[in-house]
This record gives sequence, structure tokens and C-alpha cells, in this order.
Amino acid sequence: MSQVKLNVRLLEVTQDALSLIYAAARQCYSSKFAAEIFDDKQEKPSKKATLIKELVKAGHESPLEHAKFTFAIEGISRSLSHQLVRHRIASFSQQSQRYVKVEKFNFIIPPSIESDEILKDEFLRIMNEIQKSYNKLLERFKQKNIVGQKAKEDARFVLPQAIETKIVVTMNCRELLHFFKLRCNKAAQWEIRELANQMRAICRKHLPEVFS
Repeated sequence: MSQVKLNVRLLEVTQDALSLIYAAARQCYSSKFAAEIFDDKQEKPSKKATLIKELVKAGHESPLEHAKFTFAIEGISRSLSHQLVRHRIASFSQQSQRYVKVEKFNFIIPPSIESDEILKDEFLRIMNEIQKSYNKLLERFKQKNIVGQKAKEDARFVLPQAIETKIVVTMNCRELLHFFKLRCNKAAQWEIRELANQMRAICRKHLPEVFS
């Protein structure tokens, strides 16, 4: 068992997202075919950027749905993932506790507990006891010839919300704006706020016209 930290990596972003969003937006107001607008090399990036910034400012966000970001995320708790998957307009592929054995699970410690020696000692004691219980359950299942998925899916019931999970997340740009509005807010829970801030920094780097 060990404490782990948040790690966010961009796996993929829509190629030429700027031109894609621009073509989709222009299609709403133009008699031209969107494919012609997308392929037009005479359109300057600065013109595209200006239009997209105006769209975001005006709240005309449907063209943003055509571009997406995909992130690989590790070092988050199950507590965070329960909040994350409430964002319905997104795709998630999460590490399964039914198939992945966690004989030595990693965990996340809240800052309020990390900063207090007494609280931290108690937290670590509980994590250690849970790990022992989980392993004992698996061993007992093995003695009863209950192995594989069945053993893991029932033993996982003793695992804590603090346990680390890994997940792949895909969101379109419109949903990302909504996600950042809610989760970068100081009223959001500390862990998902840290995740959202890191994701937003990545989005700003790759598509500042939308996320700046």
C-alpha cells in the first residue's frame, strides 16, 4: 500500500479542432457546404479564433460539441470518480475492482488528514486493516474454490472510498466548459477541483480560443 498523487495525461485531442469548430459554426449562417469552409486554406487562423471566442462569449456553444479531448487519469479516489461520472455527456472507461485484484491497494489522503499527525496515523491504520481484511476474504474464497471474478467482486465490498482508481475520460468542448464552471469553483470538493484545474490547463494549452 502507498499514497499516490494525481496524474493527468492528454491521450488525444481532435485534430484541427479550430477549423472544425469554425466550419460547424459558419454552417449555421452560410449557404456554403461545411466541408468547403473546413477545406478553405484562405481562411486565416486569427479569423477563426475571433469567431470562436465570440461564440463562447455569446453562449452559442453547440459547435463546440464537435471537438473533444480524451484524458488518462490516475491517482484519484473512488470518492472523486463517483462525482466525475455524474457528468452525463461524457465517456468513461474505469478500472474495474471486479477484474483487478488489489492485494496492495494505493490510496489518496485528504489534505486535512495529511496535515494532522493524529488523524494521519489513524487513517493509515484503517487503510492497513482494510487491506488485511480484503486479503483474508480472498484467501477464504480460495479455500472454498471461489476464485477469479466472483471472489474479487464480493471482496471489494470492504474497500474504502480512498482507494485509488484509474480512468479514461472523453468530453467534448462544450461539456468541458460546463465541467470547469462547476468543478474549478472554490465551492467544489478539493480533489475534483484539483483534477479540473489540471484538465483545464491542458485544454487551454491546446485550444486557447475556447478555454482561455
